[in-house]
Amino acid sequence: MASAEILPKLPLVGPRSELQPLPAPSAAEALTPLIQSTYRTSELSFFVNGRRVTISNPNPDWVLLDWIRAQDNLKGTKLGCGEGGCGACTVVLQTIEKGKQLRHVAVNACLFPLVGVDGKSLITIEGLGTVDRPHPLQERIAKMHGSQCGFCTPGIVMSLYALIRNSYRDGKFRLSSSDVELQGHLDGNLCRCTGYKPILEAAKTFIVEDLKGDLVEEPSPSPSNVDSAADDLLQTPANGNGCGTTTTGSCGRPGGCCRDPSTSSSRSSIGRQSSQESDVTRATSVDSGGSTGLLSSFIPYNPTAEIIFPPSLWKYEQRPVCYGDERKIWFRPTNLAQLIELKDAWPSAKIVGGASETQIEVRFKKSEYQVCIYASDIRELHTFNEPESDAAIQSLSEVCIPGNMSLTKVEELCTALVLKLGTRASALEALRKQLRYFAGRQIRNVASLAGNLATASPISDAAPALLAAGSTITVRTKKEGSYDLPLSTFFVKYRTTQLPANGVITHIKIPLPPPESIEVTKAYKQAKRKDDDIAIVTAGFRVRLDRKGVVQQATFALGGMAPTTVVSATAQKAVLGKQWADINTREEAMNALLKDFDLPFGVPGGMAQYRKALTLSLFFRFWNESIKEFEIRDVGYDVVEEIHRGLSTGTRDHFAASGTKVVGKEIPHLSALKHCTGEAEYVDDMPRQRNELHCGLVLSTKAHAKILAVDWSIALEMPGVVGYLDKDSLPRENNNWGPIRVDEPLFATDEVHSHGQTIGLVYAETALQAQAAAAKVRVTYETLPAILTIDEAIKAESYFDHGKQLKKGAAIEGPLDDIFANCDHVFEGTTKLGGQEHFYLETNAALAIPHVEDGSMEVYSSSQNLAENQIFVAKVLGVPMSHVNMRVRRLGGAYGGKESRSTPFACLVAIAAKKERRPMRLMLNRDEDIVTSGQRHPMQVRWKIGTDPNGIIQCLDADLYDNAGYSLDMSGAVMDRACTHIDNCYNIPHAWIRGWVCKTNTVSNTAFRGFGGPQAMYITESFMSVIAEKLEIDIDDLRHRNLYQEGDLTPFLQRIDVDFHIPTMLEQLSINADYENRKKEVKQFNSTNSYRKRGICKIPTKFGLSFATALHLNQAGAYVRIYEDGSILLHHGGTEMGQGLYTKMCQVAAEELGVSVDQIFNKDSQTDQVANPSPTAASSGSDLNGMAVKNACDQLNERLAPYQKQFGPDTPMSVLAHAAYRDRVNLAANGFWKMPRIGYKWGNYTDPLPMYYYFTQGVAITEVELDVLTGDHTVLRTDIMMDVGRSINPSIDYGQIEGAFVQGQGLFTMEESLWTREGELFTRGPGTYKIPGFSDIPQIFNVSMLKHDSSGNAISWKHLRSIQSSKGVGEPPLFLGSTVFFALREAVKAAREMNGVKEPLILNAPATPEKLRIAVGDDFVKRAAVVPKEGETNFFVRIED
Repeated sequence: MASAEILPKLPLVGPRSELQPLPAPSAAEALTPLIQSTYRTSELSFFVNGRRVTISNPNPDWVLLDWIRAQDNLKGTKLGCGEGGCGACTVVLQTIEKGKQLRHVAVNACLFPLVGVDGKSLITIEGLGTVDRPHPLQERIAKMHGSQCGFCTPGIVMSLYALIRNSYRDGKFRLSSSDVELQGHLDGNLCRCTGYKPILEAAKTFIVEDLKGDLVEEPSPSPSNVDSAADDLLQTPANGNGCGTTTTGSCGRPGGCCRDPSTSSSRSSIGRQSSQESDVTRATSVDSGGSTGLLSSFIPYNPTAEIIFPPSLWKYEQRPVCYGDERKIWFRPTNLAQLIELKDAWPSAKIVGGASETQIEVRFKKSEYQVCIYASDIRELHTFNEPESDAAIQSLSEVCIPGNMSLTKVEELCTALVLKLGTRASALEALRKQLRYFAGRQIRNVASLAGNLATASPISDAAPALLAAGSTITVRTKKEGSYDLPLSTFFVKYRTTQLPANGVITHIKIPLPPPESIEVTKAYKQAKRKDDDIAIVTAGFRVRLDRKGVVQQATFALGGMAPTTVVSATAQKAVLGKQWADINTREEAMNALLKDFDLPFGVPGGMAQYRKALTLSLFFRFWNESIKEFEIRDVGYDVVEEIHRGLSTGTRDHFAASGTKVVGKEIPHLSALKHCTGEAEYVDDMPRQRNELHCGLVLSTKAHAKILAVDWSIALEMPGVVGYLDKDSLPRENNNWGPIRVDEPLFATDEVHSHGQTIGLVYAETALQAQAAAAKVRVTYETLPAILTIDEAIKAESYFDHGKQLKKGAAIEGPLDDIFANCDHVFEGTTKLGGQEHFYLETNAALAIPHVEDGSMEVYSSSQNLAENQIFVAKVLGVPMSHVNMRVRRLGGAYGGKESRSTPFACLVAIAAKKERRPMRLMLNRDEDIVTSGQRHPMQVRWKIGTDPNGIIQCLDADLYDNAGYSLDMSGAVMDRACTHIDNCYNIPHAWIRGWVCKTNTVSNTAFRGFGGPQAMYITESFMSVIAEKLEIDIDDLRHRNLYQEGDLTPFLQRIDVDFHIPTMLEQLSINADYENRKKEVKQFNSTNSYRKRGICKIPTKFGLSFATALHLNQAGAYVRIYEDGSILLHHGGTEMGQGLYTKMCQVAAEELGVSVDQIFNKDSQTDQVANPSPTAASSGSDLNGMAVKNACDQLNERLAPYQKQFGPDTPMSVLAHAAYRDRVNLAANGFWKMPRIGYKWGNYTDPLPMYYYFTQGVAITEVELDVLTGDHTVLRTDIMMDVGRSINPSIDYGQIEGAFVQGQGLFTMEESLWTREGELFTRGPGTYKIPGFSDIPQIFNVSMLKHDSSGNAISWKHLRSIQSSKGVGEPPLFLGSTVFFALREAVKAAREMNGVKEPLILNAPATPEKLRIAVGDDFVKRAAVVPKEGETNFFVRIED
């Protein structure tokens, strides 16, 4: 299609008087001549998984992911965040580079411009393999339990695939453990389920066993191999050359090209068999110690099966492309001259590379760019002009980096040049270091220095390093040609530069010092998370000395301290002409830094004191590093070395179950292969329905306000829009919903009570159209006062009715004043804990399909709670529940966040579907999901505790407050569980515990894995720490003294029975982890290191299992049908959300019926098969549904018993079923089970029934290392022992333990929710809210399960009366993540002791780097103190305050 045909329509111009000036030309008028002369096509031509695709004039609003997911057969690539922060959308582009070399580039499809695929080969997860014929990498991850919910898995597979394909050189895979784990190839991928450990294991064993690669740490380059290493890097690493070229390289299919050299003689034969010798390779987990429990058969890797680069693309010639419509045009020029012409013709045109910034502006800030230019295919802007010889390299006075060279390549180039140039290239090494931790690998693969500098971010990672080095920017315009701008004057003000509107950054020039100079440049960055995080403070420091050590030049550049990256002129001046190594010089510079960066308390971004302290700390580190490098004097490693993690290792104590055939076996998740191949279908992956419409939400932008007017007119005129819903779309009595109290409106009526509350909904032909229209709805408000924090709620007495309390001992009769009076020690305090975002990778989604004939409806909902969905969907439709069938096959994670908060979305699509009589679909964007779905409850507890002289607890008086948000949701039930877990594992003879549910104008908080239990146990361990510190008692001794003993009563008067195994596990884990010796080693380490401190702790947990105070939910149903051929269909009330419930239920059914798991088909969960299902929550899914399945199987076994007797015990089910069918025996059974024993009623202090069916228990030991200068830390080692009873599937349970621990680690150390003063949630996506990544997990991660007592006798759990004597495991391990927090607390204590800080340590979770650094309390922190002015408040709000 000729591009001239798709030009925007010329705007209509009315009559003009002679005095009126001529209007500026429109984009169409200005660009038409260029289009007609240069841009002859609007077609994109590329390959997808080996097949050619041509698109004519695509939608200009589409990014690559939009096109991919519009294809019916490419649903494996997921939308997780829309901002390139989670990696769920990762795909691989095969591209040709200089020298006809092939490279595999992992990119975020949610950001990557669709125009960028022209002339390239795109590989999605579907291109690797299928369930029937998986790629060995996919199979390895699946069988080694590297997938749970599976939503993130395709993206992780694709990132690994790109790494592996790029590692194939000279006929061999060249990968080290460092490449897999430490070089940032997976830092752009997040997983919320697994804890990452099994993914890394699968990747490493795949490389060793399948690829026959060398998985060893490569030694540091020696002088003899430095040159060759640098040469390889300078020549652009890749897979080789194509068969169709004149060179002798490979086409990129490993082992599958005619030009690949033979490797039979070079491959190591140690412990390996070639594929010619064996049909399969045998593998074990790298940490299993060779246990036969994990032995599996794997498909051998066949390199000839890999996708080759399409031969026709070797001859592809780039063509200028232009496409779009009257709103937006895309250009793809092929050379720099064309780009300059475009910018000259239309200066406001947006130059786009990887769109890592632009697309976020478009999607989230609603920026509109009429003209966009894709510049990444312009060779002049990304090709480095290599010096012709080593001599030429040595003679360089500057390095000229192409402006649009990808940051990954810049990183590689810097590495190569540092190897060649040595210390002269310290500025390049500084830049490389900054780029290594810039965003994720997918972003670095497409982002550029030009884009980074042009955005003028005040927290740019690269700008301080470049500014310190004295870099210049080469700019080119059509009229002025090329000229240089010094970076020192480039940044004018916030997000503003000297770059002319019609200019293009072509190069960045980094000067190199003369060979004889004494100069060093260093760069630093501090963020909340080491990998893939935006900076808090960045710094670039350079100093040049003369031969006497006197400072000749100095540049100290910082980001995050001003609206732009700036230099500290005062500090630079202070050091000139002075002895650099003189401490007085250092002190003068630091005082000058404080003068130049005297941040006010309310500075935008907050953290004023921390940022000032970082400025001093980073400079202090630089000063010491430079002195060491100049060899002026020796400096301790702890002051100069930043914390870098090592490689991950660990164990699982696999054991073979006895006495069962299926239960207890480590069967992989039944959907794991589907996850890994992209064939697993989630709600939004379902095929588009005929006549389907998409919904977009209209959300409140105020925390509390009256709604004065809502104007839908502009939205309804937009393309594709069909209609809208609001409060008037259903009867007022049907507008409210709620899981416990029906108090939350589906649509806001007269007022909004939270930022993000739903006001209305627009539906249109496509999701993008619906979202665009929703953004155009104009709401007029009258702002009202808002309550955000717990303290504000307490002051205003803003509570939901709750009134529940626990009393034990003397508290039953009255106040505890007399008990406290008799205590030897009484302690009081207030402990706080912030909330936690669920951050499941699949956001809330729903699809409603109406059946007009009878008014019934089928609704697919990503929900843990289909029954509640069904109740309220039926209510809003005005039909009986029997007319609504709720369905879900799987969820991409939930963790409690989809127990109640999925309900309104199911209702909204149902209302719209009924109104229009058309199917309706809704999938929330990440930011929409976060602001609407609620969090873990922030809590504050005001406690008073009394002890005897030895620290043994006598009494506790506590008020627990949770921040519920604007509706009750399940906040009362969360508070109930919190109150019942504030004892953790310790006996408290007298206790009075009161719960308060605060009503605020924030998002309505909800269930989250642990449901209040982790918050309460964190409070317990906090006051235990206070007791230990004030009485100077070893914390482990204190815990041991206060442990429950058999027969003791909990605060809710439930007796501790024979199942209490905490003392046993504390003893066993201490021995296994060598705890006592390591405590001594930590103490020794801290005595010899001033700027690194370690901490170690050992903490138990006891978690109650059952729906504690919702007795009616402790029931489940199942429906089992045996067909005549012996196949079995299973339905039960549980939902599969990654925890392996379907797999476990199939194992239970297979065990009970005496068949293999392959014969069981667990279809999706739906309410027309199992009525009134309880939510899959409270870690009770296996207990409830497993017993219901067993009950159904027992009925069937009873009916089949005569045939078993007739045909014999080993008769196949097909024979038994056929015979029974012929005899007209019912082969379908409804199973049911209700949990016995329990039935606690609040206020019964005489003879209450148990609240919990049993307790799942565990112990963890964690050791950490803290960087005292920055607050950064790493987890050195974690050992966990869990009592999970008799595990139904140990590998699934190990995954639950590891994943829960890492999620808990995030809760207590990293995941911080922040709000603006106006009540808007600030942390609403991966850019601002950080969950743990691959590099955050413990470096050594050992997990075991309790099997025997301390005398070696096997433990029996038959008394539990649970399914197969197992215990629920989903939630209980999460609190053990707090061992990271409390180990850090020990490290901070050691630092404070060194600094002579006497005040009691107050450290509230999450223990972010900011809180840890400030808590150290050293001189830098004191010098950085910021005193708020009268009325001045912090920039952000923490709503737990």
